[in-house]
Amino acid sequence: QVQLVESGGGPVQAGGSLRLSCAASGRTVSNWGMGWFRQAPGKEREFVSAIRWSTSDTYYADSVKGRFTISKDNDNAKNTVYLQMNSLKPEDTAVYYCAGSSRLLIPTMSMYYYYWGQGTQVTVSS
Repeated sequence: QVQLVESGGGPVQAGGSLRLSCAASGRTVSNWGMGWFRQAPGKEREFVSAIRWSTSDTYYADSVKGRFTISKDNDNAKNTVYLQMNSLKPEDTAVYYCAGSSRLLIPTMSMYYYYWGQGTQVTVSS
């Protein structure tokens, strides 16, 4: 069974930065797709970013392009993916979820992810 554990969330002022981490355990994710989604209060979960581990292809929501960067640990044994978030805005406030899939057909769609973390809260104050 795969477990995904997020860390790195917290409060930050607008314009600040945070780096989220997602550590996978139970199986190597070297051929997987890994993604980040977020859900703000009263809103549906939305795609943020994704990466295909084998090719390092990356994907971003328009709302975060140029501000967020997804990356993977170069040490495949660590099974960790990161989300560097810069120039944060109050509208980035949400619970951020890490997700993984061994068969990631469409990285932007949550239905293609099999495993999910518990989420980490990011709160951006103005």
